[in-house]
Amino acid sequence: MTGLDRLFATIAARRGGDPAQSYTARLLADGIETCAKKFGEEAVEVVIAAVQRDRTELAKESADVLYHLAVLWAAGGLTPDDVYKVLESREGQSGLAEKAARPKT
Repeated sequence: MTGLDRLFATIAARRGGDPAQSYTARLLADGIETCAKKFGEEAVEVVIAAVQRDRTELAKESADVLYHLAVLWAAGGLTPDDVYKVLESREGQSGLAEKAARPKT
């Protein structure tokens, strides 16, 4: 089990918990929109840390992004395995070829 899998298991265990006692339970109770917004905020903080070339903050903010991404997956009904399957389906394929094969919208 990876660190991300353990993190997700903790998040899943907090679903339905007391929002007054658990930040994760509060995020999940507030719904996918709140989870998505918080993920977006954290992603911006990662970008800022990267542009500032602040390795310490980049590591901290990256951890926040992974946490909030896992919360967003839980809110959206996904598990890490769902994402791993997509990644596995792309293994051995050029990123340019994969992108070119996507439906045009």
